[in-house]
Parts: sequence; C-alpha cells; structure tokens
Amino acid sequence: MQQEIIPAIGCTEPVAVSLCVAKATQVLGVEPEQIGVILSPNVLKNAMGVGIPGTGMIGLPIAVALGALIGKPEYGLEVLRDLQPADVERARQYVQEQRIKIDVDTEIEEKLYIEVRCFSGNDSSIAVIRGSHTRFSYIGKNGEELLRNDTKGAEEKVEEVPLTFRKVYEFAADSPIDELEFILEAAKMNREASLQSQKQKYGHDVAKSLMGERGRAIFGENIHSRMISATAGACDARMDGALIPVMSNSGSGNQGVAATLPVLTYAEDVGSDRESLIRALILSNLTVIHIKQYLGRLSALCGCVVASAGSSCGITYLMGGNYDQITFAVKNMIANITGMICDGAKPSCALKIASGTSTAMLSALMAIENRVVTPHEGIVNEDVDKTIQNLAIIGRQGMAETDRIVLKVMTHKA
Repeated sequence: MQQEIIPAIGCTEPVAVSLCVAKATQVLGVEPEQIGVILSPNVLKNAMGVGIPGTGMIGLPIAVALGALIGKPEYGLEVLRDLQPADVERARQYVQEQRIKIDVDTEIEEKLYIEVRCFSGNDSSIAVIRGSHTRFSYIGKNGEELLRNDTKGAEEKVEEVPLTFRKVYEFAADSPIDELEFILEAAKMNREASLQSQKQKYGHDVAKSLMGERGRAIFGENIHSRMISATAGACDARMDGALIPVMSNSGSGNQGVAATLPVLTYAEDVGSDRESLIRALILSNLTVIHIKQYLGRLSALCGCVVASAGSSCGITYLMGGNYDQITFAVKNMIANITGMICDGAKPSCALKIASGTSTAMLSALMAIENRVVTPHEGIVNEDVDKTIQNLAIIGRQGMAETDRIVLKVMTHKA
C-alpha cells in the first residue's frame, strides 16, 4: 500500500516527464543540446494545461527544460524540489532556443508511456517510463542498453487483482494500529497544501468561492462546505503550480487529496478519535488503490470518481457504519458520478473534486441510513466488487473512444 501513497510536487504527468528527462540527462552526463520526447496520448492530455510547480507557466516545454537543468531523478515525483527562481529563467531561455521537440504517438497501447532522448555532440541517451509514473522500463546510452525491465507495469496487471473489498475493509478495520499510522503523514501533507491555497490566488479559487460571503450565504458554513473547501483548495493550489508536495495515491496527487481531506475534515469536525481517523483514512486510500487496480492509472474516467468513492467509505466508517453500509457508499457513488470525463489535468479539476466530495458526503449519509442504489438500477450489482468491475469496464473499454475524442477536441481548439 505504501508504494502507492507517495509524495509528489505538481501534477504527476508533467512531473513524470521531468523525471524521465532528468534520468536521461543524468545518463548523458552533460546538459543536453537537444531533447526529443515521445508521449502516449493520455500523458499529453494530462500535461497540456496544468501549472508547472514554481514557474507560473503551464505545459510540457518548461517541465522538460527544468528536468534537464535542475531535475534530480533520485527525488522521484519530487524531481523539481530544489527549484529556485533563477532556474525558471534558465529554463525559459532553454525553451526559447527551440531545443525541445515533443511528439505524441497515437499507436502506443500503454496509457502511461514517456520516452526521452537526449543529445550532445556525438553522444545520446534514452530513458523510458511506462506503466507507472516512476517505473523506468528502459535506459541506454550511445546504443548500449543499461537497463531493461519488460515485466508488466501496474496499469497492465488489471487481471491479476488480489484484493477484494472485504479484504480492504478487514485490513483497515483490524490491522494493528501502529502499522497504519503512516497515513497521518499523508493527511498532514495534504492539509498543508489546502492551507497554502488560502494565502494567494490559485487557479479558479473554488475554495474561496465556497467560503466567501456569497458562498457562505448559499452553501452555509458547515461540515459539508468545509469538506468541499478544504479538498478543492488543495487542488486549486497544486493544479496552478504551487511548489508544494501532496501525498499522491496510485500516481495521482488529486486522488490523494480527494481520498484524505474529506475524511480528515469530517473527523475533525465531529471529534473522531485518532485511531478511528487512521482506520478511516486507510479504508479510503486502500479503496482507491483497489478500484484503480481494475481501472488503470490513466483513463477517460475522472480520477475524482474513484477517490471520492474512497472518501465516502471513510466518512461512512467514521459515522459508525458497518461493512454492509460501507459497501452501500461505494454503490451510491458509482451509481451517481460514473461517466465524469477526464479532460486533462488543469486548474478546473478543483470543480470536479468539489463535485466528487459533495457526492461522497451524500452517498455516506444515505449509506448510514441504509439507503442504497439497488441491483435493478443501472450498472450497480448486488456484489460490491462486481459493481467496481462494472465501473472499470466502462472506464477502460466503454469510454476508450471518448478518450480519443476528448484529446482530439483539446488539441484542435481554435
């Protein structure tokens, strides 16, 4: 579980590109004169419109330049952690010199594929990330193979899912508490990102709209509005390029935020004890991991659907819900917001996270009152794992053409 919950600075797709560039540069041994990048469509989709940490800029070229100039591959998804203001100007100049070429390969089958080639004089290097954001499948220099890892990446292991929702619940509810306390670090880190959003303007300021004078008059100032504001605020900041880490889940910072902050905010509002909070956070995050094992890391389906399903489980647990009621929360979530498209990482993701968090609260409220969408309705099955699988079938297969059309629309806007 802990390998899926790791710190990340910035949106994980452009940061993974920075990481791949940093590794290829490290192998080359000098600053590259030219850099060529080939991406799968889903990586491009999630890297086009999002802020790059600490730069005030959006898009891939600046992420590529920073990866080459200051990136440290040993930092993983915090590869740009040491960024200073002077580095941004150097990177801008690097981009202006037209040393970077970025292409998308629509024939690549993997959802997550990044290939970087660096050149200097007669020397060249290559690094390839595939399957997950930090997994190097190939590294080479001057035609010599330095690393090859052909084992299947995380997103390709969809048919080999060892978890069931019952096991997820039992792990969260019954494991020794000292083995689960690491999750508090995720909550603390993501809360800091949320607090950062209050200090200046970020993105669309969704959180500030909710908690402003008009927002309070309409939505009230209550546990529901505070949950949405805290969660959307962290997304406001990170999607607009704040140089702050969040604890990601299954390769996505927004999923990590949406799986932790609604649960943390609810627990603090109702005065839950420390152990209950820990177990609720574990349940939320492990539910996300469980669903993503079926769905894959990148899909046409917005990740907030998955992450909000996790937080709804955590909230239901904190309400005193039993196993059956927690499965009701999953079914209510899947019945409600399945089909929300992913149209790339960007500041307006905060709006989708706000919708997901609101739905998580409603689904938990219904679940604790034993109200659940029945197997006679839509894609919900009597068995919770079959319901999750139905969600994954829609996200991976049913929305595959949607994914292609979304990217086409995004890349052909006037």
